[in-house]
Amino acid sequence: MTMMNTTLKPRKTPLQARSTATVEALHTATIQVLTREGLSRCTTTRVARRAGMSVGSLYQYYPNRDALLAAVLENHLDGIATAVETVCRQQRGANTAEMARALAAAFLAAKLRDPQESRALYAVAAERGGAQQAAQAYGRMAASITAMLASASDKTFADPALIATVTLSSLIGPVRAVLEGHTPPGFEAALETQLIVLLSAWLQAAE
Repeated sequence: MTMMNTTLKPRKTPLQARSTATVEALHTATIQVLTREGLSRCTTTRVARRAGMSVGSLYQYYPNRDALLAAVLENHLDGIATAVETVCRQQRGANTAEMARALAAAFLAAKLRDPQESRALYAVAAERGGAQQAAQAYGRMAASITAMLASASDKTFADPALIATVTLSSLIGPVRAVLEGHTPPGFEAALETQLIVLLSAWLQAAE
């Protein structure tokens, strides 16, 4: 284990309900401080105060701010990857139109559930370890989409992993544009419908 990975590792994993609640409170407080004050002002002192506890209590779980931010980002990415994995399992054996509809809806629901949180964590993703965590989540989602596509009832793909990668990228790009504020008025409201059209056509045309 490298020094970098060691510094980003939590001090302990919560096992009891009280400890779990404490960690959840710290994660919630971190998101609140990030969205209201930005990454540069997101300190352990501010997070602890927001969570209604002492900095010493925070340090029982995380050795430093970077470890806390890494844990919050990991939790956020895990939620999105888990949502995609779940819908992909549910859609195995379905036709590609059903897969496109369910996948687009699930991804958007997970990613845009709390747009402020997602925006704030883009900054965290640029910190140490963020790129690796994002890559791991991407890998999980790509693998689950690959397995789903390989089971399609109406289509056989020569390279389902390639098709899955393009499919996932087609979801990520527009959502990132929304979160970064690069879209015109009304774009987000129409996004799910348009992504379903896009993915349905792509999966039907792909070989």
